Amino acid sequence: MGLQVLHFDCRTDIIQTEVQTVLCRRVEGIGVLFSIVRPQKMEKRAFFILEEIMGAYRIFLRYITLSVLGTLGVSCYILADTFFIAEGLGPDGLTALNLAIPAYNFIFGTAILLGMGGATRFSIVRGTGDRQAGEKIFRCTLCMAGAASVFFMLLGLCASVPLARLLGADGTVLEMTATYLQVLLLFAPAFILNNVLLCFVRCDGSPQMAMLGMLLGSLANIVLDYILIFPLDLGILGAVLATGISPVISLMILSLHWRSSACTLRMCRGAFDFKLSRYLLSLGLPSLVDQLAGAVVMIAFNLLILRLEGNIGVAAYGVVANLAIVITSLFTGVAQGVQPLISEHFGRREMEEVWQMRRYGFRTVLVLAAVLYGATALLAHPIAAAFNGTGNEALQAIAVRGLRLYFLANLFMAFNIMVGMWFTSVEQPRPAQILSLLRGCILILPIAFGLAHLWGMTGVWLALPVTEALAALLGWWMLAKGDKLC
Repeated sequence: MGLQVLHFDCRTDIIQTEVQTVLCRRVEGIGVLFSIVRPQKMEKRAFFILEEIMGAYRIFLRYITLSVLGTLGVSCYILADTFFIAEGLGPDGLTALNLAIPAYNFIFGTAILLGMGGATRFSIVRGTGDRQAGEKIFRCTLCMAGAASVFFMLLGLCASVPLARLLGADGTVLEMTATYLQVLLLFAPAFILNNVLLCFVRCDGSPQMAMLGMLLGSLANIVLDYILIFPLDLGILGAVLATGISPVISLMILSLHWRSSACTLRMCRGAFDFKLSRYLLSLGLPSLVDQLAGAVVMIAFNLLILRLEGNIGVAAYGVVANLAIVITSLFTGVAQGVQPLISEHFGRREMEEVWQMRRYGFRTVLVLAAVLYGATALLAHPIAAAFNGTGNEALQAIAVRGLRLYFLANLFMAFNIMVGMWFTSVEQPRPAQILSLLRGCILILPIAFGLAHLWGMTGVWLALPVTEALAALLGWWMLAKGDKLC
């Protein structure tokens, strides 16, 4: 129901309604109820309420805009590598990159597991004003980040070649894949710490600083990619060095947050709290599963496409998969942007504001998903050509068809990401975990292999839309059931 126009008597300047009648209107799409008890004060009352509404929407836009810009910047790490490797090394380089990308998903997923789990709980206790609890959460998260970093570094030092073979690299691309994997894993501490601090700095009231760190790191990645691949002729080593240096630059920017008087991120002393760590991991698990889902899907699709179309097919999938990282980052950016707002209002038990932010979040990602699919479908040829430096016709044809079919999943994917973030933000991790597991492993793998058997490459491209659509039905049911319990 839209806002109704109130008519005025021009002669008496009195609203044509009974003086003591209480009017209640619901502003469509916002969900804020307001009353007019004294008609003579209607205009002033309505003005302040609408000002409050627009103020809430401006805060929402500020947070999601800065978050989207930041996550988009992070996704450009890989997209810049894809473009410059395609131009400098051709299909073999693109294939090697695509085979190594799942390792990035595992590193990034671990960082998001820790960052989103810790930052979500941090936002809630911040809303209650409990600074000591916030410091304990921050310290616990950093300790787990340190342990994960050591694991990935050891993997890079000792097992890069076996890992490259496990991911499907053969003789022609094995060396390039192993090189990319080794350097990427050695830079894991920078990736993990950067993403953990991005989540906490954003939730500590500095979304601008988080965005600035991400964007400057991404810009450095693009510049270094060009310098190291072309003038210095370092090939795939140059690409991965540029990617690894980028989070270091982002960390330098984020360190400025501790010079701010508004910074509440401190580390208190004390023993490691295993019970708290388990709880934080449970909150971040859906985010980890989403990232691991990307890795699992990429590994499975690489193996399927190698059998169906060979290395050229994998190179074409690399174009689609790396664009998918960018598009997913936009949906994730909206979800991560609204998460601190939902969690902080939830911590204060301001439920009307919680529902308001949820509506904003869902509407934003769904509109964004529709626009992005339209753009991808219309621009499929030039997008594929941009990553097809050698002009390979087979690669172009496979990539164009893939772009138009694969991203039919956009609407469902955007909805599912917001559903998972909603449940995590209000400390209900179980539904988010179930949905993430269904999307990441339980549904996608049998559907991908089944559809590939029936329809070949067309079935491979349609596996993601079918999976996300089925998961969205479950997500819709979970939301409806959860709302009835609230």
